[in-house]
Amino acid sequence: MKIRYAIPALAAAAALALTGCTNTENPVDDGPSAAEGIQADEAAVALLPAEVKDSGVLRIGTDAEYPPNEYKDADGNPTGWGVELAEAVSAKLGLDPEWEILGFDSIIPRIQEGTLDLGSSSFTDTLERQKSVDFVNFLDAGSQWVAATGEDIDPNDACGLTIAVQATTVQDTDELPAKSQACEDAGKEPIEVLRFDGQPEVTQAVVDGRAAAFSADLPVSIDAVTQLDGQLETVGEMFDAAPYGFATQKDSDMTKAVQAALQSLMDDGTYLEILTKAGFESGALASATINAATS
Repeated sequence: MKIRYAIPALAAAAALALTGCTNTENPVDDGPSAAEGIQADEAAVALLPAEVKDSGVLRIGTDAEYPPNEYKDADGNPTGWGVELAEAVSAKLGLDPEWEILGFDSIIPRIQEGTLDLGSSSFTDTLERQKSVDFVNFLDAGSQWVAATGEDIDPNDACGLTIAVQATTVQDTDELPAKSQACEDAGKEPIEVLRFDGQPEVTQAVVDGRAAAFSADLPVSIDAVTQLDGQLETVGEMFDAAPYGFATQKDSDMTKAVQAALQSLMDDGTYLEILTKAGFESGALASATINAATS
């Protein structure tokens, strides 16, 4: 299966700087794919919009700054278990995945305008986001705080502290503003939110002491603690459990096709195999749902 990589012109310069001047604007040579050996599902293919089926490609947007879910490999190409699952969905649809690496907050608008078919970037399915796109749900996850080892940090009493976060995530747009407002309502100092475009910068801010802690999705937090063994630890419990979803155009045949493809992966065991290899099988769903968020 061919895997193509594209970077929008406005983001190309920044992307090249981040990847050691690797050229990801052009298609790369065929190589081993996460989707190798997966057969297309005829029922899922039949649901595809005609123009997508005829194109032979599935245009997928990702931020690739949220390890271990989606991030760049040594060549600057998207990798991670979220990428692997999206490529498996593409294989079930009989399509070649064509990846675009772009800012997280640019993905949903690109889906709305029809220049992307799918968003695979650790999207938390929320009622607010459902106003713009549909979500085909594939994981239950929540938020988890991480701090430097030995620090006495309480996520429920962080007034006056600096907390790092990836910009435009639910932790940035929902969780931390609510916590900070609660501090002010109680007559305490608000939380100072330190925002970064990528999770690696968020993690580094805690390591070097610029932030007291960070808040991120559980898989991301666990990976950071594991990668920086001994330097970081989780604090408090996971909270605000919510579904992850692939983003698709609202009320579209693409939503139905992706749901059918994901369900096929669940039925043949590929879905659970991918999650188990990544260590996140505890969040596996029994069936592929659409717009499962309740808040």
